[in-house]
Amino acid sequence: MDGAEHYIPEWDLLIAHPPCTYLSNAGAVRLFPNGVLNQDRYAKGLQGKDFFMRCLNADCKRIAVENPVPSRIYGLPPYTQIIQPYEYGHPYSKKTCLWLKDLPPLRPTKIIHENIISWVNGGCRDKYGRRRKQAGTTYRDSKMRSKTFEGIAAAMAEQWGRDDLTAVQQVSIFDLL
Repeated sequence: MDGAEHYIPEWDLLIAHPPCTYLSNAGAVRLFPNGVLNQDRYAKGLQGKDFFMRCLNADCKRIAVENPVPSRIYGLPPYTQIIQPYEYGHPYSKKTCLWLKDLPPLRPTKIIHENIISWVNGGCRDKYGRRRKQAGTTYRDSKMRSKTFEGIAAAMAEQWGRDDLTAVQQVSIFDLL
């Protein structure tokens, strides 16, 4: 990003957020339209699984991979932990799975007990089933739906980041391809 080349002999920590479009259980309804397997979508799901597994099995000692609850058809390994945005200061429920290697489970930082709204398809529904947008947003596209809540990201940085890390680098998911 600074225009210079950097050599990093070994990564200390990888926190991966691979695309979940085809792996998520939420998209399973599109996998079997009219009761018939959509071969194209299934093939894309297998490609998604391959990338997910490359993240999980990367050459790095400490790894966290974040994704929603996966569809069973792809046979991802069991996740380590499920977290919710309302455990990190956001008034939403949206199950998020973490697959952890050599990292402790993420500890909640600010649990909200009241007025929690279910996050559904990029928006949310109140207790009456009315669709709402995430607070402070004007749109609900796939990019917005895939954003990591700031409270969760801060908890990851605070709990898994260490002063003795020798390299801090942001990597595009395409660098792993």
